[in-house]
Amino acid sequence: MTAFDELMAFQRETSALGQVAGRLGWDQETVMPKGAAPQRGEEKAAMAAILHERRCDPRVAEWLAAAEAPDLAGAAQLREIRRAYERTTRVPADLARAIARTTTRAHAIWAQARADEDVASFLPVLEEVVALRRQEAQALAGDGDAYDALVEDYERATTGAQIAGIFDAMRPRLVALRAAVLERPAPKVLDGSFDEAAQMKLSRRLARAFGYDMYHGRVDKAVHPFSSGSGLDVRITTRTNPLDPFNCFYSTIHEVGHAAYEQNISRDFLLTPLGRGVSMGVHESQSRIYENQLGRSRAFTGWIYGQMREVFGDFGIDGPEAFYATVNTVHRGYIRTEADEVQYNLHVMLRFELERALVSGDLAVCDLEAAWNDRFEADFGYPVDKPSNGCLQDVHWSEGLFGYFPTYSLGNVYAGCLYRALRQAVPDLDAALAEGDTSGATSWLAENVQQHGGLYEPRDVITRASGMEPGPEPLLDYLEAKFGALYGL
Repeated sequence: MTAFDELMAFQRETSALGQVAGRLGWDQETVMPKGAAPQRGEEKAAMAAILHERRCDPRVAEWLAAAEAPDLAGAAQLREIRRAYERTTRVPADLARAIARTTTRAHAIWAQARADEDVASFLPVLEEVVALRRQEAQALAGDGDAYDALVEDYERATTGAQIAGIFDAMRPRLVALRAAVLERPAPKVLDGSFDEAAQMKLSRRLARAFGYDMYHGRVDKAVHPFSSGSGLDVRITTRTNPLDPFNCFYSTIHEVGHAAYEQNISRDFLLTPLGRGVSMGVHESQSRIYENQLGRSRAFTGWIYGQMREVFGDFGIDGPEAFYATVNTVHRGYIRTEADEVQYNLHVMLRFELERALVSGDLAVCDLEAAWNDRFEADFGYPVDKPSNGCLQDVHWSEGLFGYFPTYSLGNVYAGCLYRALRQAVPDLDAALAEGDTSGATSWLAENVQQHGGLYEPRDVITRASGMEPGPEPLLDYLEAKFGALYGL
């Protein structure tokens, strides 16, 4: 075997163990007994230690020095392995174990604190998580910016300053559009109760409509919807609320966007560094374009309206056009995952600025709730009513995922670029969506984005697919056109 072959064989075993570790997380969110959290923390810490040891194995450096790439994909494999090796070797093994153990414990405490509306019970462990992630960031950054080092985990070659610049360019148009829309009469909202088992049945139908391969996946319920796995085992979760079936349906479509990306990556890359989504921003571009530009379009909501009538009977919305307006209502609210397209990115900007301050030390963990509440009222014009609608609503910080939040809005920016190109490439898109047929859109995305996995750098993936350098203008133009027409602006 050549050095390249030996390295790739070793890497496939490491990737397989990483999938097993990920399955522990899926189990924790779906079916694990509540009392198992302390033991699960030890299990995940043990897996983290094994994975860290393999990723730091000195043989990797020797293989990298000797390996010759056989082709373009091989060169990309070496690029990704080298990047991961150099990054991992900067983090001490005991710190990696401590992060895995503490975030598992923090997740359980967060879930209970959220249920109890008790911020104080969560803050001590959050302080531990922040301290550990700061240590990691400092180890990774050296003399560089600590927050940038954490962002690198999710969207490489992107800095906090660059993200802030994008957000500063987006905010004025978003705020102006929101203000104009909220002055107009609101569409009729859903009223009544919707059976949760029926919601799950329809959510699985929606998953299949967007091309989710149920032979290699499954749909379960969790507190916070997510997608897990890659290759031949990609699972998603959603959640139900008897008063809000849209939460279930659009969470499902969103997670299917993530899952379809993983399922459609070339099988040649299975269990290798290229066999997963290239970045969270590109990943989010898939989930957001599935959920919003496709799933909330006038054409596709007309089809969903018929499906809901079939499942729930008359639910009080008079026809597909009124239903389209209801689905796309711009409304006051607190929850990021339930936010409309106009306001969603403003929720992300809030979190980005707060977590950047936490990592830098400019914001103390004990002051987080007050800072969140002050910022929310300033941005949205009304106060937070309870912690589960405020700083306890998201799972990310309990799991130490600092640097993750801005990728949600980067994904929206990327989706805007992709959608502009998709409309040109698939001229009969609306006619197909009106029949519940997403295949023209999903096939284009699979061919131009998803199949490549990690073959290209994140921004290169979007540029190659859309024919333009990523920027916020296509997204903002789309939002202004859509909601301007909906609200008669």
